[in-house]
Amino acid sequence: MVAVQVISITVAAHMVSQNTLSLATAIFMLAYLQRIGSQLFVLGDIIHGYDQALLDSQPMTEMLLTENLVNDIPGAKKLVLKSPTIQLRDATYRYPDGSEDVLKHINLTIEAGQKIGLVGHSGAGKSTIVQLLLRFSDLTEGDILISDQEIRNITQESLRRNIAYVPQEPLLFHRSLRENIAYGKQDATDAEIREAAQKANAIEFIDKLSHGLDTTVGERGTKLSGGQRQRIAIARALLKDSPILVLDEATSALDSESEKMIQGALESLMHGRTSIVIAHRLSTIAHLDRIVVLEDGKIAEDGTHKELLAAHGIYAKLWGHQSGGFIEED
Repeated sequence: MVAVQVISITVAAHMVSQNTLSLATAIFMLAYLQRIGSQLFVLGDIIHGYDQALLDSQPMTEMLLTENLVNDIPGAKKLVLKSPTIQLRDATYRYPDGSEDVLKHINLTIEAGQKIGLVGHSGAGKSTIVQLLLRFSDLTEGDILISDQEIRNITQESLRRNIAYVPQEPLLFHRSLRENIAYGKQDATDAEIREAAQKANAIEFIDKLSHGLDTTVGERGTKLSGGQRQRIAIARALLKDSPILVLDEATSALDSESEKMIQGALESLMHGRTSIVIAHRLSTIAHLDRIVVLEDGKIAEDGTHKELLAAHGIYAKLWGHQSGGFIEED
């Protein structure tokens, strides 16, 4: 733009000196060119903005155009949760592009309000059961029932509304911490949000942030550690207050001190709820009502902590081989 202005002034000055252009006309033309040039730059910024918006929206567009792996059947009904009992009947699953079953004829009943732990080495099928319960995929064979209703016959929205899920690596949206915690309960009050954060041992680090609960987090916001993200996810689950709770390595990124501080909150959260807990740190599940040991996609053992230790089987071996409270991987 500067180069164009310099050239325009030089040419105009030369024409005025040669009496081929009046001074008034030269001033008018230079002012007009300046106005046109500035408008062209504004137009260029607008075009650049549209190009950037198209680039930013491409991943979202691709995701929206991707065919869903699971869809509600025509006429799917809402889940009527009379009693949050979970049943897996002859549950078998293999990946769409796989040849071997990941789960093999699992039969498991979790009574309403019961708290169970799922134990096993990586690849045993623990997280697969959770993914199927949430209907991120459907069984290859068999059924999963909640309150005697086959989950393939109910809407995914009503299913997931009744399940609070805390994954190993929680997703935080590019929104404020307040909005992230209230994601499962949009009408939550500020007092409820703060109470949930306090119970999850998150309020201390939140208050140290520049804008507290109004701090923007996510991909382009304030970066949080893995342990901090997990505490936000736990606060979200506390606030959602669903009758079914799933904790998939929910405290894996917490140090021992932080875990002890929120253990009471987790026990309070599990009280009266049908709870499924996946953990490599066996000390975190030893107090649960039942422990189910998975091996190669099958249920190998099922019982209380004391019963499984007395059986001297897989669980007892895992417990004996713990290093720092974790299951040693093969």
